[in-house]
Amino acid sequence: MPFFRDLSKPQPHEYHSEKLLSLLQCPSPSGGLRRRHTMKEAKDMKNRLGFLRRRNDSGSGGNAAKLDKVGKTVKPSYEEAIKWGESLEKLLIHKYGLAAFRAFLRTEFSEENLEFWLACEDYKKAKSQSKMISKAKKIFGEYIAIQSCKEVNLDSYTREHTKENLQKVSRSCFDLAQKRIYGLMEKDSYPRFLRSDLYLDLINQKKNSPPS
Repeated sequence: MPFFRDLSKPQPHEYHSEKLLSLLQCPSPSGGLRRRHTMKEAKDMKNRLGFLRRRNDSGSGGNAAKLDKVGKTVKPSYEEAIKWGESLEKLLIHKYGLAAFRAFLRTEFSEENLEFWLACEDYKKAKSQSKMISKAKKIFGEYIAIQSCKEVNLDSYTREHTKENLQKVSRSCFDLAQKRIYGLMEKDSYPRFLRSDLYLDLINQKKNSPPS
């Protein structure tokens, strides 16, 4: 059965706060010592509740704030923004385009796809075999292994093919998996990004700007 919060009843943090306040107002046999103790409890409770409120606020509005930050502080030219609509490749090679796309993916909880793609790009730049092996293991464990913390959506063949590639690490180990994830972003997330308010606001900035 789904859990519904009864707003007519005091919530746990409200109950504890009220309880502590009532203790402060009631006389006690131990006098000042008891009062100082309960005041300390109330202060501790207030601090904990403040922390929880800040954590909840950052969790619910964090993505929106990051998206808003990109949209307001990073202003590429109209011509640059228009080019992003030509292909996903042109979006990703542009510094601000990449930041905007990442912020958009956060709002859809699919940022791991872009992170995996970027990790593969970085992997190809490894300058030594030992560094390549270390990065390959990290990428596989973080993005490809079943039930990994940032598991990307790959078919079983691609997953097994990539696993076999790790037996003999090379720069092309993740090529197939990277291609699959790029295709998912290109067909799914990228078109939605082009329809998002973030992108539309950027390409409409010239239209809405006052004449010089």
